[in-house]
Amino acid sequence: MSLDQITEQMRTKVGAGGTLNKSVKFDFGSDGVVRVDDTAKPAVVDNQDLPVDCTVKVSLADFADIASGKQNPQMAFMMGKLKVEGDMSVAMQLGKILG
Repeated sequence: MSLDQITEQMRTKVGAGGTLNKSVKFDFGSDGVVRVDDTAKPAVVDNQDLPVDCTVKVSLADFADIASGKQNPQMAFMMGKLKVEGDMSVAMQLGKILG
C-alpha cells in the first residue's frame, strides 16, 4: 500500500467531515505523512507535515496490517510498532476514520 493509496482511502472515509473534530498525522518516516484535519470544514486530508493534535508514528507495512485488520492496533502499540505523540484521546478515536 503506497502513501498515495492511504491518502485517498482516508480522504474517502473522512469525506466532507468526520466526527473526530481534531487533527492527526500519520508519520510513516521517510515514506511521508498523511494529515487529517477534521477541525476544518470540509475536513482536509493531505500530505503536509504540519502541527497536529496527535501524531501516530508507524511504518507503512504495519499501518497496512492494522488498516486491513491483520494487526490489532492496541497490540501494535504495546509491541512498539505504533507510537503516539500528543493527545492520546485522539488516537483512541481513530477507529472512526480507519474502521
